[in-house]
Amino acid sequence: MSKSLMVFLFLFFLPPAILADEYVEQGLQIMTEVDLRDTGWVDYTVDLTMILSNARGETSERQIQVKSKETEGDGDRTLLVFDTPPDVRGTGLLTHTHLNGEDDQWLYLPALKRIKRIASKNKSGPFVGSEFAYEDLTSQEVSKYSYKYLNDETIAGNEHFIVERFPVDKNSGYTRQVAWIDKEHYRFQRIEFFDRKNKHQKTLSFYDYSLYNNRFWRAASMIMENHVSKKNTQLIWNNFQFDRGVRDQDFNKNALKRVR
Repeated sequence: MSKSLMVFLFLFFLPPAILADEYVEQGLQIMTEVDLRDTGWVDYTVDLTMILSNARGETSERQIQVKSKETEGDGDRTLLVFDTPPDVRGTGLLTHTHLNGEDDQWLYLPALKRIKRIASKNKSGPFVGSEFAYEDLTSQEVSKYSYKYLNDETIAGNEHFIVERFPVDKNSGYTRQVAWIDKEHYRFQRIEFFDRKNKHQKTLSFYDYSLYNNRFWRAASMIMENHVSKKNTQLIWNNFQFDRGVRDQDFNKNALKRVR
């Protein structure tokens, strides 16, 4: 009897519950490794270009300054501030991601000179007209999902894991996400998002990875395509700078008002 046939018969006669548990555990192991390989960067700053495209192919462009910082025993802190165009200049989004419980997000609108807390039930809404939801802009902590390994797939000669993940947050705009992760470096290559009706709503694709500090991979471009509206948003990342000594006080609510 061939080895492959023996494996098939072994799996075929295993109780479904045992198989399901194995797939759940394998999914968790894969995503834990993804997280471990991107831990220890301390902080970074980066220039971000956001390009919004509508269904007719018309585009608009925005320039954003981003800084982020790891925190011990909790999720990351991130601040996004718009530089251009003039009508959104000074608009800022502050995110405190937590390992457990709901994440905190605040939006500063300079025209109103006020800070607005993003309610949990509104985090599935679009961020400043883009195809990214507020919840897409939080750090993807392992504890925020449950997982299930689905399969392997070879794409352009590269081996990938396919893992399904289910948001723990009841207010998430997604029932599930399906992620393709390359086996060599454990980097996201594609994520498909399914809405509350379990319809394939969006796909996020990652392009042109570069290695920083001989350890941390970052995609130079990401495109979020909305299959319902036929719109898409591209994020282009430039000038990553790691371990810049970013201060904790740069991530409190007052920091939103200080940045112009």
